[in-house]
Amino acid sequence: MNFLFMVFHFAGSLCFLLFGMKFLSDGIQKSAGERLQKALAFMTRNRFLGLLTGCALTMLIQSSGATTVMVVSFVNAGLLTLEQSVAVIFGANIGTTITAWIVALFGFDFKISALAVPIFAVGYLCTVFKSFKKEGIGQAVMGFSLMFIALGWLSEAVSLNAENMGFLSAVQDLGVWSAPIAVFIGIAVTALIHSSSAMTAIVITMAYNGLLSWEFSAALVIGSNIGSTVDSVMAAFGSKTNARRASLVHVLFNTATALLALIFLPQLTRLVDFITPGRAAVAVTYHIAMLHTLFNVTGTILFLPFTKQVAQLTKSLIKEKPEEIPSTYRFPFPDHAAHESSAIPLMAVKSEIQHMADSTVEMFDRVQKGLSDGELFVAREFETLEQEEYYIDQMQEQLTAFLLRTQKLNLNGRQIEQVNEMLAVVTELEALSDDCLTIGVFLKRIEQKKLSIATDDKKRLIPYIELVRQLLYFVHRHIGSVLSKDQLDFANSLEEQIDEERTVLKKVARDRLEQGRDVRSELLYIDIVRKVEKMGDSCFAIACHLGGREKN
Repeated sequence: MNFLFMVFHFAGSLCFLLFGMKFLSDGIQKSAGERLQKALAFMTRNRFLGLLTGCALTMLIQSSGATTVMVVSFVNAGLLTLEQSVAVIFGANIGTTITAWIVALFGFDFKISALAVPIFAVGYLCTVFKSFKKEGIGQAVMGFSLMFIALGWLSEAVSLNAENMGFLSAVQDLGVWSAPIAVFIGIAVTALIHSSSAMTAIVITMAYNGLLSWEFSAALVIGSNIGSTVDSVMAAFGSKTNARRASLVHVLFNTATALLALIFLPQLTRLVDFITPGRAAVAVTYHIAMLHTLFNVTGTILFLPFTKQVAQLTKSLIKEKPEEIPSTYRFPFPDHAAHESSAIPLMAVKSEIQHMADSTVEMFDRVQKGLSDGELFVAREFETLEQEEYYIDQMQEQLTAFLLRTQKLNLNGRQIEQVNEMLAVVTELEALSDDCLTIGVFLKRIEQKKLSIATDDKKRLIPYIELVRQLLYFVHRHIGSVLSKDQLDFANSLEEQIDEERTVLKKVARDRLEQGRDVRSELLYIDIVRKVEKMGDSCFAIACHLGGREKN
């Protein structure tokens, strides 16, 4: 029964950790304004600042596991790039060495989980009092506290201490095999208790009491460095590709530094003996703390110049999923190429607008399926729609800024017209994505409120939204080209049919309202009809811009 309880305790704690991380990530995405993004960008704008950020954060919260879980969450939310996260993770490994010194000097084990409940209360108040307008920040704070509570529970799921670790004394006298075995034990125990700090405290306690030799203790601490990566690995479950890559950075770095330390363990222990006051037999606690610091700092110095290469290695090991929506959109302005030819940035942005149109069509197809088939919008489908809309918003912001910069180049008359047309198209595509998300909200509300749309109404919606789909696909095929008069006339005829159908559908809904039908269902249906028609307007506006004229 105790074993079964431990298994369920562990599983529940793990799920709680993943839930807390998702809550943190979602809250960050909702509240992440330019200030937060600029602050993180400043702290990580080069590898040295990123290193200091990771080091300081870990020293503050006394948990490299918590730091890396947060880094994975930031990468998942799109606030940190994979390249920026590498140096922060390196810094976390240096920051965690302070815990070994605290244990060695004071025997004090600080637990930030004790503050998790008050922190949760602060976050909850931010979400309750709407006047604060800090719901996103409140959610992120609650996720942050839940994450620490879960890490505390995971540590308690397998309770180990110096007394019940006595078997270590029996395996330390196996000659050449004792160090590798110690490393594996360090990995396993740290992974079980989810705390390299706790493992280090156990080792220091046993070594201080003369139960473990200096060399065997050193190998155990080296192994605990690899075991400490378990939290970031679990945090990467269900995350986006770059978040999983950030977790892999932690695993690769800790494993590589641990292997180097194991290979050169005799030289490393002699170096520690040389720079640490007192003989190891007398001051073993200080020697263990010094070794923990030395091999983490040395490993960071070795790998810090290669942060880009480390990031690239993880990209080659973990491939991008074709169906995954990237967390952030970045489209750098080709400054050097622009000085050579003003046509180069225009060619680059045309391709990106095509990608933006592709994403918008995918959103529309998702919404059309929900409207035409009458399928319920489950939470995951709506979440995907939100991610797509957020990504298209980023595209609009950056492509607009990009096009405004091109206006400062030496453009001819036709190129100026093209820039204005592309600005208008980007704006209409973003409006289309907004309308798709709004209809997704309507569909989700129908599910949550247990409302229903009559079968006849669903049948009428099918040809209506099909007209909009035809117009959207028409402009999608011709993005980047100039429409002829006949093509514009075709687009105009589709737009007129959409308007006529909208009038009929709204009249039917109003008639039913007068007959006493369910008001909420009918008003929601009218809202859907309006939004579908608005999408048709955006499609026709794009066609007009492609044809070189304004919509009447």
